[in-house]
Amino acid sequence: MKDNFPSHIPIFPLSGVIYFPNTNLPLNIFEERYLNLVNDCMKTNKLMGMIQSQKNSESVYKVGCLGKISDFKKNDDGRILINLTGLTRFEIVKELKTETLYRKFEVKYEKFIKDISNKTANLDNDKIRMILLNKIKTFFGKRDLLLNWPEFEKLDIEQQINTLSMIAPISNEEKQKLLETVSMNEKIQIFSEIIEFYLHDSNYENSTAQ
Repeated sequence: MKDNFPSHIPIFPLSGVIYFPNTNLPLNIFEERYLNLVNDCMKTNKLMGMIQSQKNSESVYKVGCLGKISDFKKNDDGRILINLTGLTRFEIVKELKTETLYRKFEVKYEKFIKDISNKTANLDNDKIRMILLNKIKTFFGKRDLLLNWPEFEKLDIEQQINTLSMIAPISNEEKQKLLETVSMNEKIQIFSEIIEFYLHDSNYENSTAQ
């Protein structure tokens, strides 16, 4: 256990969902195994892992995010609505044998120790961050995507980059790469390169305009 985070956690694998620390993820739970997972979490520490599953496979990526259930509501139709607050990324060690319908994994957190630090990331060049945010604004404008920029700009840099990594219309593989990148400076650089590619990719513009 690292900073009271358990080494054995229940996992919700979900294709196309990449979840970051210091962000919030609303989930609509309706499958029996995940209803059981959420109910079991509510009886203990409210902690569960989210990780992206490989396309058309039971396999999962090596890095996911641990979250805590911060909001919980049962509907009359049996569904459960929850909100997960992202805490820290983790690496998969191995899958555990379990009698539950849902899957459990042994995980480790050491690589992402900075996720749980109260310190704001030290950036080598704040100008790079501003260049990225300007590219994002241009990108969102071209896609007619709305974001409350005045409120967004009140967030610290890590929250900004993690939020944008979740909501930006880029590929799941690109989002996974951002999730797995440890250094904030490197993440900003990679993100900037990704957005630059989309801004100059005419095929992408044509496909999204249809």
